[in-house]
Amino acid sequence: MVVTEIAQIEVRPDTEEEFERAVARAVPLFTGAEGCRGIQLHRSAEYPRRYRLMVLWDTVEHHTVTFRGSESFRRWRDLAGPYFAAPPQVEHVYSVLAQ
Repeated sequence: MVVTEIAQIEVRPDTEEEFERAVARAVPLFTGAEGCRGIQLHRSAEYPRRYRLMVLWDTVEHHTVTFRGSESFRRWRDLAGPYFAAPPQVEHVYSVLAQ
C-alpha cells in the first residue's frame, strides 16, 4: 500500500515564486530518499499563499523516521523553511477508492 503525505503549507506574503523554486530544487532530496515514489506541489486557486505538497511513500515510516531523520530532510527545511508562514500541517492518507 502506498501512503501519501499531504503537507498544507502557507507561505509568507510575496514569497510564492521563491518558495516554488525552493521546492523545485528540493525534488531530488525527496526522489532520492528511501521509500519515496514521487512528489507533487499544488497551489490553491482560492488562497494563492496556500500549497499542498504531496509525497508518495512506501510506508508512513519512510517519511516520519527514515526521511525526517536524514540530512536530506534538513536540507529540505533549509531550502523551503524560510518561506513558511507557519509550521506545515501534515497528514498521511491511503486510497480506499480510485477510478
